[in-house]
Amino acid sequence: MRTIALFLPNWIGDVVMATPAIRAVRARFPNAKLLSVCKPYVADTLGGSPWFDDVIPFDKRGPNTARFWSVVSRLRRETTDAAILFPNSFHPALVAKFAGCTHIVGFARYGRDILLTDRLYAKRNPDGRPKPMPIVDDYNRLAETLGTDTPSHNLELFTTPEDERRANAFIRESGLLQFDEIIGLNPGGAFGASKHWPTESFAQVARDFAKDRSRGVVVLCGPSEREEARTIAALAGLPNVVPMSDIALSIGVTKAIVRRLRLLIATDSGPRHFAAAFGVPVVTLFGPTHIGWTETYYAKAVHLQESVPCGPCQQRVCPLKHHRCMTELSPEKVVRTAQALLARHTPNTHELRHAS
Repeated sequence: MRTIALFLPNWIGDVVMATPAIRAVRARFPNAKLLSVCKPYVADTLGGSPWFDDVIPFDKRGPNTARFWSVVSRLRRETTDAAILFPNSFHPALVAKFAGCTHIVGFARYGRDILLTDRLYAKRNPDGRPKPMPIVDDYNRLAETLGTDTPSHNLELFTTPEDERRANAFIRESGLLQFDEIIGLNPGGAFGASKHWPTESFAQVARDFAKDRSRGVVVLCGPSEREEARTIAALAGLPNVVPMSDIALSIGVTKAIVRRLRLLIATDSGPRHFAAAFGVPVVTLFGPTHIGWTETYYAKAVHLQESVPCGPCQQRVCPLKHHRCMTELSPEKVVRTAQALLARHTPNTHELRHAS
């Protein structure tokens, strides 16, 4: 195959979970031209990677150069032989079909079956509903259908020199450079309010870790979460709890900072997968989402989820208004779990060099 288009997932964390499949495609077709077709806001997730020859923005609400016919025209000019569709939506399949791809690999969902040349089907429960299966396994199935060897489960990310420069500047200017270890907290998540763990709980966890004066705590955030990060740091009330709120934010700089962490505590959001990709221990706080969908088999991960009669409901906003799945998860339990995880995974010399 001369040219292969990989239509990337629409969520940052899902892009990370697709990296074993992407790596396998590159290994199987070393001389092919690999094109990343993706939403502009996820493109930086794979910044610095050696896998793609070019990136094609695809956003039906974006500028004309990123819309349907522009992407079709570009893929036609590239004489694209095959397409792997990581998202299950209809439009990527239609783009690949109009672009003349000989092989179109994807899951048969949302009425797009007829557009696919290689159809995969989701595993289902006896009642017919989709069975929660790790997304990373489904993504690997897509790659295998195109003829790759069985991909591993090892997530992988890279950073750019500019990412590293900005991360170093933040750590130096915020005073975090003086600490032996940096603990990260990630309170955000694009899924919806139901994934949110109480701000006061994050502040208590920050305070408990920051009481050890050899540790700094950094509160990660996205552009819409700056105020929450500031609030967590203010409520913690200790100078070694630092929010990222006041720097120019990007996926790239967040990756570079996560790479330097000793531990990350996060909601079920993209940065938890950054941690896995860089070998950083991570405690993930699950509420309404099913752990089974995003399991990545990462040995340095612990998942916390309170058992409630109504969950996991997969709803973006708690339909019962009580949000018990998150509010009943105590800061004390999170700290105990995190400390135990740290004790099990003392970094070796190689890991310390890698994070420097």
